Amino acid sequence: MTAVMANGDTGSISLGGLLKSLESVRSQLESDDDEFGFLAELLRSRELQALVQVHGRISSTKRHLQPLLSNAEDIGISIMREIHYRTIPSADAIELFAILQSPHLQGVLQAHDSIAAKDFVPHLPEIPLEVDEDEETVKIVQLVKSNEPMEGKGAEPIVGATIKQDEKTGAIIIARIMHGGAADRSGLIHVGDEVQEVNGLNVLGKTPNDVLRILTQAQGTITFKLLPAGSQLHCRESKVRVRAHFDYDPKQDKHIPCKEAGLPFKKGDILHILTQDDPYWWQSRREGDRQMRAGLIPSRQLQERRILVQRQEQAANGQVSGCAIPKSPSCKPSPKIKKIIYDASESEDFDREEVATYEEVARLYPRPGLPRPVVLIGPPGVGRNELKRRIISMDPEKFRTTVPMTSRPPRTGEVKGHDYHFVSRDQLEEEASSGTLVEHGEYKGHLYGTSANHLKSFINAGYVCILTPHYQALKYLRTAEFKPYVIYIKPPTLALLKETRHAAHARSTFDENNSRGFTDDEFKDMLKAAARIEFHYSHWFDEVVVNDDLSSAFELLVKAIHKVETEPLWVPASWVQ
Repeated sequence: MTAVMANGDTGSISLGGLLKSLESVRSQLESDDDEFGFLAELLRSRELQALVQVHGRISSTKRHLQPLLSNAEDIGISIMREIHYRTIPSADAIELFAILQSPHLQGVLQAHDSIAAKDFVPHLPEIPLEVDEDEETVKIVQLVKSNEPMEGKGAEPIVGATIKQDEKTGAIIIARIMHGGAADRSGLIHVGDEVQEVNGLNVLGKTPNDVLRILTQAQGTITFKLLPAGSQLHCRESKVRVRAHFDYDPKQDKHIPCKEAGLPFKKGDILHILTQDDPYWWQSRREGDRQMRAGLIPSRQLQERRILVQRQEQAANGQVSGCAIPKSPSCKPSPKIKKIIYDASESEDFDREEVATYEEVARLYPRPGLPRPVVLIGPPGVGRNELKRRIISMDPEKFRTTVPMTSRPPRTGEVKGHDYHFVSRDQLEEEASSGTLVEHGEYKGHLYGTSANHLKSFINAGYVCILTPHYQALKYLRTAEFKPYVIYIKPPTLALLKETRHAAHARSTFDENNSRGFTDDEFKDMLKAAARIEFHYSHWFDEVVVNDDLSSAFELLVKAIHKVETEPLWVPASWVQ
C-alpha cells in the first residue's frame, strides 16, 4: 500500500490498480465476501483517494525544507523599537506597532521560532507486536530514558511522569504527566493509564518502588505495556504567566509528591504555568526556558494556606521577624516621622491579611507618547526626594513631577504652583471626598494631597512623571490607568547608613529647618520603617535600588528608567487586556 501511495498524483489510478490486483488473486486470499467488500469499498472511497493524492503531492516536494530564520520574534521587537524611537511616527507606523504588539501575532512568531529550532530526535526502534488476542486492548509505548523524575519513595529520574498505586485494586496507575517530559512529548501516555509491564516484566501486584527499581536498572529505551484509561483527554498548555512573590525550594518541602519533580524558583521569577488542574500542585517552567521540562510548584491555594498558618504560629509565639508584625512596639515609627492619614487610613490590618503568592502578568511594550510614571517608594529620610531632584534637573523637558496641594499658607521663599498649590481646606476636603486624589492626609493641622488629574495631564502630554508618594499611595497608583513602574529606594545596613550620611553631611529630614544631621535613633527608625514597607508592599516593587551612595543609586535609577522606556516589561495581566 505504501509503494502504491508513493506514485504521486495518480493516487486514484493506483488505488484502482490495487483493487484489480486484489480481485485477480481473491481466490487465494483467506477472506470472506464481507471482508473483501469492506476493503473494496474503502479503496473506492473519495476520502481515501484524496488522502493518497495529498500524500503523493507532499512526497514529491522537496523533503528537507529549512526555515529562512528562527528569530522572527526578535525581528518584530526590533521593528517596534525603531518605531518607538522615531520622533513623530507616521499613522502607518503606529498601526504596524499595534499589529506587532498584538498577543496573537506574537504567539504566531513564537510558534514559528519554536518549530524552526526543534530537533525531532531520537528515533525509536521498532515496537514489538507480540500481543495475545485474548487480552484486553493495550498499547505498547517506548520512551528514551532521560534525566526526568518519576514519583515514588526514593524516586529516580526516569520518564517525566508520576505513578501511584490504586488503593482499591493495587494497580500501578499514571498519576501525572509532566509537561515537556518524555511521556508528554510522546503523546501516548495519559493520566489514568494502568502500567502492566515494563521492559517485558509484569508489574501486577508490585509497588511503585518496585517499578522504580526496574526503571532505574533499564538502559536506553524503556517499553511500557499500558491498559488505556477510559478518558484520554489531553490537557492543553495554558498561556498563564505569573510573577512569584516568594522563594521555593522543593528539596525543603516535605509535602511535595516528588522532590525530584519540583521546580525551585526565587522571588520575582516569571513562571509559565502549564496546568492548574491539581488544586495543590501546578506544573510550571521558568519563562524563556523552552527546552526545560515542567516541574511541580505549590498552587496559590496551597501556598496561601501555608503562609497564613506560618503567620498564626508566629503570632501565637510572639515572634517578630524583621518587623513582620507591624503593630509590635519595636516597630512603631518615631513620633518625629511625618505621618500621613489616608482616606483608607493606615490600614495595616488589611495589608497584613493580604497574602502575596503569585501575580498573573503579561508583557507591556513601550507606548510611544504615553510614558509610564516612575514611582519611588521608601522610608522617610532615605533620599528619594534628592534622587527625584537630580533626575528632573538632568532633563526638565522630559521629566516632571506633580505639585501637591496644601491648605496651609505659603512659607517664605515658596512659589505658588512650583512648591505647592495653595488651596482652601474646604476645597481640598471636597477633592478628597470625590476620589480625585492619589494620596492625601493631614500633618500639623494642615491638609495635603496630590491630584490624579494633574498626574494624568503630565502622562498624556508625554512627560515621564517622577513621583515620591507615601507607600500607601500604591493602592491607588498601581492601576491599569497609570501603569506605574515602582522602584523601592532601600537604605543600606545601619553601619553603612551612618557612614555614608555623615560623610556626605546629610541634613536630617526629620528636622523642619534641616539644620542638623541624622541621629542614631532616626537611622534606626528609618530601617524599621523600611522593614515594615518591605513586608507589606515588596510584591509591588518592580525594582530595588539600595541608596548606599547617592551617585551610584542615581546611575542605577537612570538605567532603570531607560529600561522602562525601551524594553517590554512584565506587568499585571489586567493592564494589557
